[in-house]
Amino acid sequence: MGGAPLRSKKKNKTVIRDYVSWFEIPAIDFQQAVNFYNHIYGIEMEQNITDVNAMAFFPVTTGIGGAVIAGPGSVPSDTGPLIYLNGGKDLSNVLDKVEEAGGRIVMPKTLINEEAGYFAIFIDSQGNKLALHSKN
Repeated sequence: MGGAPLRSKKKNKTVIRDYVSWFEIPAIDFQQAVNFYNHIYGIEMEQNITDVNAMAFFPVTTGIGGAVIAGPGSVPSDTGPLIYLNGGKDLSNVLDKVEEAGGRIVMPKTLINEEAGYFAIFIDSQGNKLALHSKN
């Protein structure tokens, strides 16, 4: 998960290197949501389904992990915090699959600046607003 906090030279001040340690994308139709992300990323998410909730995990070996989750309190929304998902080398490869997977593109691939790269915003199959980011 995220990096360990670093101590700064100031007294008792902790500097956090990675501000996101985990994310969860809520779903009402769990299988539709899992199929959506499996399709746009070309992955197979591992699923854990219990009597209370269901989770499907984005496969990661390093960096920040996350999951699609369905169950009590998991309510999709297009308002609130915006999560930027990794678009890989070129976010167009993922974004081009959003609509065929049941999502909707809100903002096409847009240049932030040469140093920061590009972003795009989409609504997933459950109605969540998310973004993609890539350097190219």
